[in-house]
This record gives sequence, structure tokens and C-alpha cells, in this order.
Amino acid sequence: MTGWGSFFKRQQATDEAAQALGDNAPTLKKRSPKLPQVNFSDEGSLRHLHLGTEWIQGTMMMDEPTRLFHEYVQRMMAWLLFVAPDSVPQRRAMQLGLGAGSLTKFCHKELRMKTTAIELNPQVLVACRGWFKLPADNTRMQVVLADAAQEIQNPKWWGTVDALQVDLYDHEAAAPVLDSLPFYNDCRRLLTLDGCMTVNLFGRASSFARSVEKISAAFGADAVWAFKPTREGNTVVLAQHTPVRPKRDVLDARADIILARWGLPAPKWVRVFKPL
Repeated sequence: MTGWGSFFKRQQATDEAAQALGDNAPTLKKRSPKLPQVNFSDEGSLRHLHLGTEWIQGTMMMDEPTRLFHEYVQRMMAWLLFVAPDSVPQRRAMQLGLGAGSLTKFCHKELRMKTTAIELNPQVLVACRGWFKLPADNTRMQVVLADAAQEIQNPKWWGTVDALQVDLYDHEAAAPVLDSLPFYNDCRRLLTLDGCMTVNLFGRASSFARSVEKISAAFGADAVWAFKPTREGNTVVLAQHTPVRPKRDVLDARADIILARWGLPAPKWVRVFKPL
């Protein structure tokens, strides 16, 4: 989720668009009665996802649909600095909040990882399949329609996730929808021993400080890293299941590989990414 955008070719996630889900549409485990309407707008070569307001919930470059456009979304991939690059295809990613499907598509198509996204709003999945080129579920990728807070309590996920990416905002975009100490405890329980969680925090400075306090309580203060805010006000925080601080030369070497292999500006991350 990021700042303001203008509606251009505004469309609605209508019942007809649900055909994009195919004949084997997943079942929502718990449906909220007040889910917002999903819209998109086109701005030149960009397509933005909206939840009934002008707040941009995600963006796709229509000529490069798997490229990560927003800087904060790129930074959600900072966990790559903490693993050997050649091990990435053998790992599992999970997104809490599908958004425009950017992270899910990137982890699935570019990184070749097993990838699971948890999304509450079935219209978001319709939009991603119909408008944002998200593939259908397959042997390496799955979208689960469920309440993330409940789904991550399922023991089948515990200890299986190497890269957990949390970006949970509603249509008002005031603060994270899930942002409690019990929630972050559940997130840590999902991770493998060398797994990492990245979280997009957007909102007031006081809200950020409270969120970091809860994350630190769940993961340990020495396990938490953070970027400075982007121009739009998004701050990405990373927490490691097991606190390890790689030496600078290791981070630099991995950053060069990440840039060359996947086109992400990881050398810049190393310069501005610090443990708290």
C-alpha cells in the first residue's frame, strides 16, 4: 500500500470478472461482511489496484508484469541478503495480503520459490487473476482465501516459511490491520530457523514506534532491522527468526548477486539497511 493515485479507467470487480478464477475457485474460510469494493486504474503503462478509494494498494507495469515497481515492495525482498542466493529456489515464501500480486508473482516466477499468499477479500484475488496477470494455482503457487490471523495459527505452516512478507492494510490505510504482539508471535512461529519476516509499516511515526516495539518483543531486539521511510512514507522492517548479523563483505557479495540475477537494487539496501 502506498500514497495517492488518480482514478483513470476505473473498473469494478464485478461478478462477471469472477470467471478469471476458473472452475476451481477456492472457498473463503471466513468471509467479512464489510469487505471493500476492488477497483483498478490505468496511468500510462502502470496499472494500480484500489480498495474503493484513491489509495494505491499495488501497482503493475503492464509491459513487465513481474517487475517490482514501488521501492518499498522491492525492499520487502531484503530477506535475500540473509540467505545463500543459490538456495532461494529450494525455499518457501508466504505473503500475508495479496495486494496487486507483485510479491507473489515475483517469488513464484522470478525466484522460482514455493509461494503461498493469504488474502481475505475474494475480489482482490479476482482482480489479480483478471487484471494483474497472477497465474492460477499450481504445484508451486497457491492463494488461500482466509483471515491471515487465523490461517497462520494452522500448525501445517509452522516452521515452513523462509520468507514471510506482511503487508496488511484496509481501504483506509491508516495502520496495519494486524499489528499485535500475539500476531507477531504467530508470525515468528511460521519461520524456519534462518527465516525472515519483512513488514510494510505505513502511517504515523507513533504507530511505527509501537509496531517496532511489538515486533522486537516477539523476535528479540537484536533480530530487528529497518530501512528509512520511502518518499511515500512506507518503512520496511525485517525480523529474523534467529538473530545473525552477516559481515559486511558477505552482505556486499550477496547484494551484487541479487542485483545481477534479479535486478533488485540490493547494493543500495546494504547502505541504508541497519539493525535497530
